Parts: sequence; structure tokens; C-alpha cells
Amino acid sequence: MTLDIIYEVDSIEGVSTMPCESVHLILSDIPYGIGADNWDVLHHNTNSAYLGNSPAQLKAGAIFKKRGKPLNGWSKADREIGKQYHEWCASWAANWYNVLVPGGNAIVFAGRRQAHQCILAMEEAGFTFKDMIAWDKCVAPLRAQHVKVIYEKRHDTASSLYWKDWRVGNLRPVFEPILWFVKPYKIGTTLADNIIEYGVGGYNSEVLTKYGQVCDNLFRIQASKGDSGLHPTQKPLKLMELLVELCTVENQLVLDPFCGSGTTLVAAMKLKRRFIGYENNHDYYLKAKQRLDIVKAELEGDMFWYENDEGLKQALP
Repeated sequence: MTLDIIYEVDSIEGVSTMPCESVHLILSDIPYGIGADNWDVLHHNTNSAYLGNSPAQLKAGAIFKKRGKPLNGWSKADREIGKQYHEWCASWAANWYNVLVPGGNAIVFAGRRQAHQCILAMEEAGFTFKDMIAWDKCVAPLRAQHVKVIYEKRHDTASSLYWKDWRVGNLRPVFEPILWFVKPYKIGTTLADNIIEYGVGGYNSEVLTKYGQVCDNLFRIQASKGDSGLHPTQKPLKLMELLVELCTVENQLVLDPFCGSGTTLVAAMKLKRRFIGYENNHDYYLKAKQRLDIVKAELEGDMFWYENDEGLKQALP
């Protein structure tokens, strides 16, 4: 098995070829199934308006970039979205279970709307649901539309005035759930025995202090410069470093089956963990590969780099 590499293949295919009980931590920002982009549509979409945009959305800019589905959908088929997302999670959860060592952790970013479907699929595969961490992003846009605007467009002044303080949509999404799963250790042993044999099973509480957190299940970490621009759902490098260091020690293997622009892999490399990543989108694969090449060169002291307008680094001439 080749380590410290990213593969441009589908993760289900890739993880299925890995040796059993070879991975110490799976850390992944999986698709949420809420239509963040085309790759995030994980149900049988039957409406051509989905992910399109209206003139009003284009005018609003990046906050309202694409049209999502209303919570009750447009058709009877849309009521199957949750079920189909659960089936998608189940399609890879068993493979994840097989490649983790006993006591190994699987930490997953999941959308608030579909997180329960992921939890169910992981439990069905054999995982124990250890905890849910709330990641406080500190900032987030409010996308809830004023109801009065709708009535104003209809020239319904009375309704506009009566409902002037009401909105449709969600509250400002300042937190995202991070689902923490554990592969059970073997029957007949103890957790302390498992830590000695496999090097996993506990967590390093001192790491939380190092990253400015306390020992609870609420992480307050805001994105910094360089934590955006490479992927629409890119996560802060500091957050991924915290999670890698919380559950592993140097030279243990970290796997990210949906690695996007490679933030998990960069964190693993910087912290001297081995890593494997899978990404089937060619553009994101190239971005992740470039990031890893840059970090490797910086760690080895071979090259100096500057940041270009797209947030990517390039070698100085």
C-alpha cells in the first residue's frame, strides 16, 4: 500500500482496495447531500430548476449563488431525499469500518439536515456513535428572506405590514456538526489494552489547549486567510490539524475518502502523519496535489513560495 498520496479515483472504489485494519483515523468532510454543487446532489433529482439561479440570486451575489430545494421539495420524489442520502452513506460505511483498526476513529463533517441519516448508516455498518462536536464557525451569512418582500412584489400592502418581522428559511448557520464515530475494540479486551496494541482509543486533551479550546464538545475556530477559494466547502486548516492531532500520534495513517482540495492531507503531512486521500473531481485533485507538493517543499526547506490571486502558492523565480 502506497502512503502519502492522493488518488484521482472514486472513494468507494479506492477504499475497497485498502488492507483491512490499516487506518488509524478517517477524517473527511463528506458531501452533505443538500445541493452545494452538482457533486452534492445525491438523490434522484427530477426538477431542472434545482441548482439554477434567478435574476434576483445573480444580483445578490455569492450568498444566493444557486437555487436549492425548499424543505418540502417540489414533488413527491423529493420526499425520498433523506432515504437516498442514507443509502449513499451506507454504500461506503462498511468499507470504512473494514479499513480502520479496532478503536480507530472516523470523524465526519455532515450537514445539519442529513446528519442523522449518516449516523444511522454508520451504526448499521458497526460503528459506535461516540459524540457530536459543534463547530462554531463564528461567522456565517443569514439567507432567510423577509416574507414582507414577497408580499410587496404582489402589491399586498396589508400582508406586507402584518408579516414585516417574519422570515422564511433558516436561522444563521453559525455551527456545523462534526460526527465522531469509533470502531469497537475487540471483545475480550479492554480499551487500555487496545491503546497499547493499536495506538488508538483515547484522545489527547492537551491538544485542545494547544489550539485554544477547552475540553468540551464545542470548538470555536474561525477560518483564516488561505482557508477559502480552493473548494466551495473548504474547512479551516487549523480545525483539521486539531482533529488529526486529537486522535493520532506521529506516523499513524490518516485517510480522507472525500478529500476535496486536500486540507485533511495537508494537516496530516504538517503533523508528520502518514496519509491517503481520494478525490474524483479532476480540478480539486490537481489543487490538492499542488498544495501537498508545496507543503512538502516547505517542510524540506527546498523552495520559497508566494501566494497568487487565486490563493494558490507558486514558486518564486
